[in-house]
Amino acid sequence: MTERNYLRPPWAARVIGGRMARLFKPQVVSLLSVRGRTTGTWRSTPVAVLTHGGQEYLLSAYGDTEWSRNLRASGTGRLTRRGRVDQFTAVEVGPDQLPALVDDYLRQFGELPSVARTFRALPDPADHPTFRISISITGHDRP
Repeated sequence: MTERNYLRPPWAARVIGGRMARLFKPQVVSLLSVRGRTTGTWRSTPVAVLTHGGQEYLLSAYGDTEWSRNLRASGTGRLTRRGRVDQFTAVEVGPDQLPALVDDYLRQFGELPSVARTFRALPDPADHPTFRISISITGHDRP
């Protein structure tokens, strides 16, 4: 396993950006929940789900983040999107698939604040853990 870089998001992106994006772009931004690899406590963060070649992917724009490490360890998580909670399984994709997925991610989400800037700071596709997800249980509508 190669060592991956991590780019800490600016304060505004961490504290305000994700919440605002979920309000103003709910069709794009979902809430990812993954159990912590040490505590087992559910941790949540906003993400954009990439659809590519009929499959869904989670790509860590900021590099080797806590959520990507947790997902790598657990292999499962939950996505809340458009009022539904879905459980999924995840498999990390190989390095040969990363360039095409990163290119498509930038085409689909490059206009979101900080996305293009993040990829300029971490230009190597290998720095962006990416997981193919498969919905295992379709959840319920949130109350």
